[in-house]
Amino acid sequence: MAKIIKIKAIDGSDVEFYDEVKASGGMKDVYFSPTKQYVVAFFRDAKLNNPQNKDRLETICNSYKERIFNQVGGSYWQNLLAWPDKVVQHGGLIGIVVPFYPSNFFFAKGSINNDFLGIRGKEKNGKWFVSAKNQNRHLDPQERGDWFKYFQILINISRAIRRLHAAGLAHSDLSCNNVLVDPCTSGSGLIIDIDGLVVPGKYPPEVIGTPDFIAPEVLATKHLPMVLNNAINPARKLPCIQTDRHALAVLAYMYLLYRHPLRGKKIHDADPVKDEDLSMGANALFIEHPTDKSNRVKVNDLQPSQLPQGDPQKIPYTVCGPYLKKLFDRAFIDGLHNPASRPSAQDWEDALLKTVDLMQPCQNPKCWHKWFVFDNTAKPKCPFCGAEYKGQLPVLNLYSSRRAGSFTPDDYRLMVYHNQYLYPWHVNRNISPNEKLTAEQKKPVGYFVFHGNKWLLVNQRLNDLEDKTEGERIPLNQAVEIADGKKILLSKEKGGRLIIVQLVANV
Repeated sequence: MAKIIKIKAIDGSDVEFYDEVKASGGMKDVYFSPTKQYVVAFFRDAKLNNPQNKDRLETICNSYKERIFNQVGGSYWQNLLAWPDKVVQHGGLIGIVVPFYPSNFFFAKGSINNDFLGIRGKEKNGKWFVSAKNQNRHLDPQERGDWFKYFQILINISRAIRRLHAAGLAHSDLSCNNVLVDPCTSGSGLIIDIDGLVVPGKYPPEVIGTPDFIAPEVLATKHLPMVLNNAINPARKLPCIQTDRHALAVLAYMYLLYRHPLRGKKIHDADPVKDEDLSMGANALFIEHPTDKSNRVKVNDLQPSQLPQGDPQKIPYTVCGPYLKKLFDRAFIDGLHNPASRPSAQDWEDALLKTVDLMQPCQNPKCWHKWFVFDNTAKPKCPFCGAEYKGQLPVLNLYSSRRAGSFTPDDYRLMVYHNQYLYPWHVNRNISPNEKLTAEQKKPVGYFVFHGNKWLLVNQRLNDLEDKTEGERIPLNQAVEIADGKKILLSKEKGGRLIIVQLVANV
């Protein structure tokens, strides 16, 4: 049994940990506390054990933390950001104290064949979930989750990054290695390694990022000196909010499609190191670029375990729906070499939320994705298993009022499935499903059922629900039929919505 080390944190509080390295990352060694309520991580690199880094970490644990957590609603972010609590020094090393991760972020089953890779009990590092090979060949099926959960994970990640950026902070090393995920139960995501935060103009980043997630401009200028004329070289591009946006787009693409958006067949240099720098840096090119096809994936070079997800011809990025398609275009076409054009974390959060409302359960019980995004066709089908949707599929087109008696289309649709709930943010355009929701706004106001060969909306809490087509109010605990062409008023309040039903039938 390893002995227990007892020290004082910089703030004077007591810290205890076992004298045994339990995990090692790129920069730190991790030690467990006896209570398992927190871990202590010490920096290995001598360059990081200096007064400047100590001051930076103290700022992160104090004033930066104050900006995020010690505000109204600040407790919400504790489930999304693994923020360090304290700074410690021991044996000439500087370290941080971080709360222990919740149990849902550790593997329960691990890999297949009775966990032949030995990952049971270890952190659910994102790398296991962004690779088709890991998903198809290595992970136990009970660890995969379903496609809907990955949308929820990305909503949480986008929301957390949006909050960091709103505080003027950049993560600097956003990657699948620094995000823990739970695709099995809650669909939650946790941003870790917060100690690398960058504040523009004060603390330059200590690293340029993780391969596959480093922005092209950072790689393209990494050969330039960091300091020029006793100041940060303006030509040297360093991690910042705009480079976080690139990494977030890569994460979104990889979590949903299980391949990398820039890794295609194009060779830029015979030297593998130079080729890597060019293909991810100055010459980076989207593998699904609509006009330049020179970096298309060479399917014959893929392993069977990488298919079908690794083949963009079989599963193109358009399966993610129209809202995400636009953002992927902005991230990997318009903004790949023009950082100012990249979508913000708020853009991703909004598009993901609208896409979730376009999703349908796959009717094939053997489809492990279990969900797909409605493809706006008369015969919708799951792109992953090919199963066609059978039956009547209601599509609700949402309109909202800007002034009394007038409704404007919201470019927003809600797909219906059995036992699906209707929420306040569907009813009123002025309510957003984010961290500001009140307890009352989190409650459903109605639900959809397929009963007696009809689709029905059951009214739970809508005082203004009205069948405008028939001119009838729908009392509480009563239902209105969801029929083709029907107009249904959900709310008379400012921002209240009207739905017009479109019924897709594929019998």
